[in-house]
Amino acid sequence: MALHNTKIDLPKDAREKLIAILNSRLADASDLKSQTKQAHWNVKGMSFIALHELFDSIATAVEAHVDLIAERITTLGGTAMGTVRLAAQNSSLSEYPHEITDGASHVDALSTALADFGKVIRKGIDEAAELGDQDTADIFTEISREIDKQLWFVEAHIQD
Repeated sequence: MALHNTKIDLPKDAREKLIAILNSRLADASDLKSQTKQAHWNVKGMSFIALHELFDSIATAVEAHVDLIAERITTLGGTAMGTVRLAAQNSSLSEYPHEITDGASHVDALSTALADFGKVIRKGIDEAAELGDQDTADIFTEISREIDKQLWFVEAHIQD
């Protein structure tokens, strides 16, 4: 992978590994945003407006994460691989169920996607720290906190 010139004091081999990790999480974040919009567009039932608005706010929050990850990639001298086609090819998230409409099913499916994304983001925190990049670890930590909060908002709809 060709890197763009930068005077950031991280070794080239570490930056290459970090960029690969970040691009993987970029694919996941882009996929998560589209899955959230799928839920937003298609939810039906008694809790429609609450879930419709919640899912839209989550998609907006995830979009900010997409941008943060992509900008870190380019900051490190890499190329953000952020098209929808690349996200579809490279996401580690499970496919979102297309046939569901009721709120409870969307809450279940979206909470699974959020939890799975949170898990790989937390793994990224450790990987970035091991490569000596506390800034990327901090970005992943920020994203992890926000995803956990969004997961709480979604799961609260099915908890007693």
